[in-house]
Amino acid sequence: MPSHAPLSASLPGTWLLESRIDVGPSGGPRAEPSLGEDPVALLYYDRAGHFAAQFMKRDRSAAVPDSPSGGNNNSRAQGGYDAYFGTYTVDDAASAVTQRLLAALSQENVGSILTREMEVRGDRLVIRIETSAADGAVVTRTLTWNRVG
Repeated sequence: MPSHAPLSASLPGTWLLESRIDVGPSGGPRAEPSLGEDPVALLYYDRAGHFAAQFMKRDRSAAVPDSPSGGNNNSRAQGGYDAYFGTYTVDDAASAVTQRLLAALSQENVGSILTREMEVRGDRLVIRIETSAADGAVVTRTLTWNRVG
């Protein structure tokens, strides 16, 4: 069985979002209106421990509700857009990345610490997080990214 590089070695790069899927407690899909089901997004990790993320709802032609504040292990989008950056550390044994937000679109997210389970296979990055929906229900979000740089 071939081994693959540790997360700390394979994560740095530029990633373009392929899909973002939210699943509720019943196992069925859950809509997330602030960014939609297919947002445009870029994610950057450099080798010096800095990262940046930007997400935009694909269609912003109509008014877009802000996401609620206080989503567990998540940031808050405003007007169909979310952005934040900061530093990160990798726990290779746990396949997890901890991000410390130095700046964020939503003021309450500045200083947040967000931990994500991640896996890189070739040029594909899969991130899984548990967060909460506007109604407080637990949601499992899976984001799949393709390396573009």
